[in-house]
Amino acid sequence: MGSGIRAARVIEVLARLVSLRGAPRYMRCDNGPEFVSGALLRWMTKEGIETAFIDPGKPWQNGTNESFNGRFRDGCLSMEWFRSRTEARAVIETWRRHYNEVRPHSSLGGITPAEFMSKFTKPKSAPREATL
Repeated sequence: MGSGIRAARVIEVLARLVSLRGAPRYMRCDNGPEFVSGALLRWMTKEGIETAFIDPGKPWQNGTNESFNGRFRDGCLSMEWFRSRTEARAVIETWRRHYNEVRPHSSLGGITPAEFMSKFTKPKSAPREATL
């Protein structure tokens, strides 16, 4: 099996995200084979998601993604020598969790995502005992 991501897998992951978070109005994507497949375009149409393709050779049209790619390359991929896909998955998952959950984000005022979320979630109260 090749190392590419098939359209069916992309749809599976996106469908899970849509079920959890709702469908976005647009999905910005490059012109890779998994993003121009008939299956993905049919799924997006069914979900009411419009496409916003990045023009070939113009990565600045998605600067956030390009910025992330640079951080991922510099902070993870360039620092590791993977001996197997299994090892790569484990190392990348550790990096992803740290990047998303532990490290302070400048866009959040220098706090971690967990600290940010705690400002908007109510603490769970202890269950009340039934009275008769």
